[in-house]
Amino acid sequence: MAPSHALKCCQKVLAWVPVAFIALVVAWSYYAYVVELCVFTISSTAEKVVYLVVFHLSFVMFVWSYWKTIFTSPASPSNEFCLSKADKEQYEKEERPESQQEILRRAAKDLPIYTTTASRAIRYCDRCQLIKPDRCHHCSACDICVLKMDHHCPWVNNCVGFSNYKFFLLFLMYSLLYCLFVAATVLQYFIKFWTNELPDTHAKFHVLFLFFVAAMFFISILSLFSYHCWLVGKNRSTIETFRAPTFRNGPDKNGFSLGCSKNLREVFGDEKKYWLLPIFTSLGDGCNFPTRLVIMDPEQLTASSQNEPAKSSGANQSFPTRPLSESQNRLLASDSQWVESGPEEENVKSGAKKHIIVSLES
Repeated sequence: MAPSHALKCCQKVLAWVPVAFIALVVAWSYYAYVVELCVFTISSTAEKVVYLVVFHLSFVMFVWSYWKTIFTSPASPSNEFCLSKADKEQYEKEERPESQQEILRRAAKDLPIYTTTASRAIRYCDRCQLIKPDRCHHCSACDICVLKMDHHCPWVNNCVGFSNYKFFLLFLMYSLLYCLFVAATVLQYFIKFWTNELPDTHAKFHVLFLFFVAAMFFISILSLFSYHCWLVGKNRSTIETFRAPTFRNGPDKNGFSLGCSKNLREVFGDEKKYWLLPIFTSLGDGCNFPTRLVIMDPEQLTASSQNEPAKSSGANQSFPTRPLSESQNRLLASDSQWVESGPEEENVKSGAKKHIIVSLES
């Protein structure tokens, strides 16, 4: 027990090494830019003032968003997703997976869950002993289930998910602007030191190295920021990019996409004046997400036509589908597929297999 506890303590301490490294680099860049460049190298007072004002604005926003990304605790599922004491005891006693799944289906019938595992089983976390909400995953590093988990980032020593994804995006954006501004303003003095137009002083090393570090970080962060901008536009997480969520009709990588504009508001909120501030404004509770209209399952369509003859308003009119978010739990419910009634002109034949494609509102 003691060696295991000591190992966990060492892991927790080592996990802060990347964060400490970034903090040291940022602290040194502040000293190199403010003291070595602006105080000792630049002679123009007006240039100093402009550089220092813009630099401190970008620096404050960068540090603020980085701080929020690190110290915002990952959001976990609410208690309604935990099994009751009776269900938990019964689940642990059962040895057959089929019986365990039956217990989970009964417990999840009133929960807003629309995704399953690839084998169409209820997503259950044995470690946390709860039914996973949509887009929720267990983080082995944090040892908790994280709502809308994107990834565990060692550079912030935290899980990036529903509670801090906006902060993470702002951290990437402001670090990108910070590096770009530093590299752009240092460039002319870098060239002057490199060509010996300026005398060799103790500031030379700081200015030369500052440009290389800023340019290197800018290039590396640019690719990561571009990738996450693409993810926001598609309303996907990093995990969902590599493993598409499975809905009633199968895997659908665009299952949560509502159009670029709505996807953006889901992360940054409805009030645009707060978009650039590291303040939590994301929509929803992290447990339930609106889904796009999906292709109706042909087998469910057949079952509904057998149980309750559906009606259409015209010879060429198909069954209307309904978004998963409009039902309490259409994926797990055993009820027949919802159909909309209208003026009866013809009954749908039993066994007909039709697909309905629904265009999304962008």
